[in-house]
Amino acid sequence: MDTSAVPDPAFHSALSLDPCYAGLSAPYLTPVAPTPLPHPRLVHFNAPLAAELGIDTGDQALVDILSGNRPWPAYAPVASVYAGHQFGNWVSQLGDGRALTIAEIRKPDGGRAELQLKGAGPTPYSRGADGRAVLRSSIREYLCSEAMHALGIPTTRSLSLVASPEPVQRETVETAAVVCRVAPSFVRFGQFEFFYHRGQHAQLAPLADHVIAAHFPHLANESDRYARWLEDVVERTARLIAQWQTVGFCHGVMNTDNFSILGLTLDYGPFGFMDAFRQHHVCNHSDYEGRYGYDSQPLIGQWNCSRLLQAALPLLSDNQDEAANIVTDIYERYAPAYSREAIRRWADKLGLREVRAGDTDLVSRLLTLLHRSKSDFTRTFRHLSRVRTDSDAPATGVREEIAELAAFDAWVADYRARLRAESNTDDAARAAGMNRVNPKYVLRNHLAQAAIERAESGDDSEVAALMRLLSRPYDEQPDMERYAAAPPDELRHLEISCSS
Repeated sequence: MDTSAVPDPAFHSALSLDPCYAGLSAPYLTPVAPTPLPHPRLVHFNAPLAAELGIDTGDQALVDILSGNRPWPAYAPVASVYAGHQFGNWVSQLGDGRALTIAEIRKPDGGRAELQLKGAGPTPYSRGADGRAVLRSSIREYLCSEAMHALGIPTTRSLSLVASPEPVQRETVETAAVVCRVAPSFVRFGQFEFFYHRGQHAQLAPLADHVIAAHFPHLANESDRYARWLEDVVERTARLIAQWQTVGFCHGVMNTDNFSILGLTLDYGPFGFMDAFRQHHVCNHSDYEGRYGYDSQPLIGQWNCSRLLQAALPLLSDNQDEAANIVTDIYERYAPAYSREAIRRWADKLGLREVRAGDTDLVSRLLTLLHRSKSDFTRTFRHLSRVRTDSDAPATGVREEIAELAAFDAWVADYRARLRAESNTDDAARAAGMNRVNPKYVLRNHLAQAAIERAESGDDSEVAALMRLLSRPYDEQPDMERYAAAPPDELRHLEISCSS
């Protein structure tokens, strides 16, 4: 859709701008205009999210704004500075190299939303790169952020995806795209690390106060607001990772600059939902040491929290020993918060009404069997709802993918006994509850790849089809059964790189 001739953009005046983050100004961010995107084509527009934001989907000029060809009225776009630990190594300056916040608005429900263009050209933090994103990775982020939202997992959102024939050099020549992503805030752990490691400790309090005032207002006037805020961040992060683990999601690049201060899933790169379950699955083929493998994600989440807490030391006390003690207490909240969230979610997936002693072992035994058999993670948990307590019949739909049948049958016997122990014998009600937490549809890599290949040829219909499908991941959708199938063997282990 080419929108070179558009009406005056004053149509957005009905939206309430709320330039809270932009008010921080330098040294936290830099005003920078996006680079125009030639011949923009609207691949997809997220109308339900637009309605939630109060944006009129009928506005003719919107594509130009969402492609970076026209500014949001009365808002100067900005890019943020930050640093971070990348694959465990300290990198002293990173920043929004290809992302621009183009608006901060107050939603009709009173909440805040920042709109950010990813792929809108270089910024002062681009480190010599072109500031563009390619259609391939943009489709993956656009689809997955909305898929995660529908799964109930905290995440940034996607408002629009605009493509262009502009060539972009990566491993090969690809074409450009811009995603407009939405979140209450895009502040990252790495923004605090930037100022701490540079010795600019006076810059920490204004940034923390902004975050607290905008997103933790109940703490704004408390004398211990920084400690209580950090406790919340650590526990949010722990709960987020537990949610990832229990849907079989691998992030791929869990650097501290990719961790949200609000506990949102942020920066979708070489992510993946596991098909064949592997405890040590690594979805990023650039992660040569497997630092961000599936089984490592909980500990990496805690390690990242430790980096944030180190950066926040000057906020907590002028006495170094006292600050260190406060940080230690906050750090130790992560593990129990993670364990509580994880076992509760595993129990829900198994249809257990309460958590009891032995449930962790029951889950561990099942995951070990899935690992040894390379069973499909999503399909296995979905099919477990077919296990009945009023019969000892084999667990159809699950047993077929298990290699160690005797061990699995023994597990099912113990699982039935556990269900009966809490009088959870209404099989139909339990199955319905399990199907509300075990998705039938996730964004498998081969599904995303099919949408990418069609969009690269100019056919955007598969992107739209996946958006509809993934907006209802728990529902039976009879005409979409093929999307719930395990991938063909040749597509089962697609590798994804950081290049985008």
